[in-house]
Amino acid sequence: MARVLLTGMSGAGKSTLLEELARRGRLTVDTDDDGWTLPGSVWDEDRMSELLGRHDDVVVSGTVANQGRFYDRFDHVVLLSAPVEVLIERVATRTNNPYGRSADQQAEIRQYVVDVEPLLRRGATVELDGRLPVGELTDAIEALL
Repeated sequence: MARVLLTGMSGAGKSTLLEELARRGRLTVDTDDDGWTLPGSVWDEDRMSELLGRHDDVVVSGTVANQGRFYDRFDHVVLLSAPVEVLIERVATRTNNPYGRSADQQAEIRQYVVDVEPLLRRGATVELDGRLPVGELTDAIEALL
């Protein structure tokens, strides 16, 4: 058992991967939902500490400014990445999240790939290609668990 943080840019496939892990019976938390992220794009640190204190077998998904404060509480930090054009195509056509449809949001994603993704890569213990089939990616995460 292990705690895994799944991080990456919008459109990398984090939500899809988390859904498949949950379908396979894994405990998952998508921090884009249910009030995990506070104003300023940071996790509710008390809530995250409590979650990680209770579970040693959880996959948490998210990309926030203060996630690095929790890296030592995860056994693996997995960066899910894809080329920027793939990210843009995915966010423009997805139906489960409206973020990324506007030109301004797409420009923001492009800038995050330049500014934020290198920081995520430095903190990651594993990087996976988000273009791989979801089953393959799920198998890779389960191998870490």
